[in-house]
Amino acid sequence: MKIGKLDWNDLKAIIDKSRVVKRSDVRIRSGIGEDCSVINFGDKECIVSTDPITGANLNSGKLAVHINCNDIASCGVEPVGILVTILAPENSCLEDINKIMEEISEEAGKLNIEILGGHTEVTKAVNKMVISCTAIGKGDRNKAVSTSGAKENDDIVVTKYLCLEGTSIAVNDFEEKLKDILTPKEINEAKDYIKYISVVREGVLSGKFGVNAMHDITEGGLLGALWEVAKASKVGFRVYEDKIPLTNITWKICRKYSIDPLRFISSGSMLITTENGDRLVDMLEQNGIKASVIGKVTKGQYILVSDGKEEKVMPPKSDELFILEEKLR
Repeated sequence: MKIGKLDWNDLKAIIDKSRVVKRSDVRIRSGIGEDCSVINFGDKECIVSTDPITGANLNSGKLAVHINCNDIASCGVEPVGILVTILAPENSCLEDINKIMEEISEEAGKLNIEILGGHTEVTKAVNKMVISCTAIGKGDRNKAVSTSGAKENDDIVVTKYLCLEGTSIAVNDFEEKLKDILTPKEINEAKDYIKYISVVREGVLSGKFGVNAMHDITEGGLLGALWEVAKASKVGFRVYEDKIPLTNITWKICRKYSIDPLRFISSGSMLITTENGDRLVDMLEQNGIKASVIGKVTKGQYILVSDGKEEKVMPPKSDELFILEEKLR
């Protein structure tokens, strides 16, 4: 099997077959593109999501916190806490686990979330450190935003720059090999992209603003996230490559190694659909968060406009990060 997410059809078949119980108190169920489940507890709702970190070596503890809390934020609510599972290979030492937990604790402090519990073990089942977190959030009843809420004619907005996560992982894990194309200043700047991985602020602000759908852009990049939102919402989209925000550092790496930045893992950027993208962009930028309108939700096809030509967007494949890592090893 290919490294990365399962094929969409295979994953959907597994999910559909295994979901034998549907409780009435589960308002939103996780599924393709719907990373969170929302559980009704009367006047309040509990939002839960889980994800592992497998593609990074450095900063894996930091990334584990943020990718999971970002899922909660994509529902427009603040995360409350996380549960942490660490599976360490036999060649690990206690210092390795301590370092990961120090990173997790530091990032949890920044987000004001509690480490609620978890599990840690050394096992032959893995050959590198695997960290999996489950994040929990709390919101008012019927207020959580879903991935499947995008509506025809919505503006499509993305926050900050794409590929912050992928670029940060590449530079932190393969600094020596990238010195040929990046200056020392650019390397330091790219390492600092890890500081902008959280989308909790824009998620909560957008939830209060009132939007139709949100999805944090993770494995599979922007086109993968768009495909998942469109599939979940039963709509199409039309986005314009020249409106998509990328840093020059990301462009340099992607050009050198023939990596598609639109399919490159992009935690740090939120995908949002709303009836008034310009107003949302203004609000976010007033709060110090860069945002861009990149296209429209449509009735039918999944279209990327590149150099004036229309390209049909296909289902998500293995993330470009795994391809880049193979090239840099």
